[in-house]
Amino acid sequence: MKYTKSSGKTGKGPADWFTGDVYMDPIKNPDEQSAVGAAHVRFTPGARTFWHKHPKGQTLYVTDGIGYVSRRNGEVQEIRPGDVVFIEPDEEHWHGATSNRLMAHVAIQEADESGSPVTWLEEVNEEAYAKGVSA
Repeated sequence: MKYTKSSGKTGKGPADWFTGDVYMDPIKNPDEQSAVGAAHVRFTPGARTFWHKHPKGQTLYVTDGIGYVSRRNGEVQEIRPGDVVFIEPDEEHWHGATSNRLMAHVAIQEADESGSPVTWLEEVNEEAYAKGVSA
């Protein structure tokens, strides 16, 4: 068993990964024992990820608020507490809060053989955010 005491430090999401204010609490980083990583991510209204993809896929578990998730050229799907979303490996997608509500989720993903759990792409434009179409 491995116990990790909370760092008590919430980090602000980087501007080259997110639009708007996003806050992250790490749960687990990939390490020599497991390639799985997880974080509790909180999005303020209108905040969202950039387009991105995960080599081994990603699971989102919504913990609070109302948000959106969309894949490239797909419809915007509303997500709510208790919803679970699995994003396929290398599927380009984004997720975030609605324009008038906070949204939080636990994001779980696995790093590939090179240690990378994600590839970040371009910013999600307003049209894609509103309609779920590619930028």
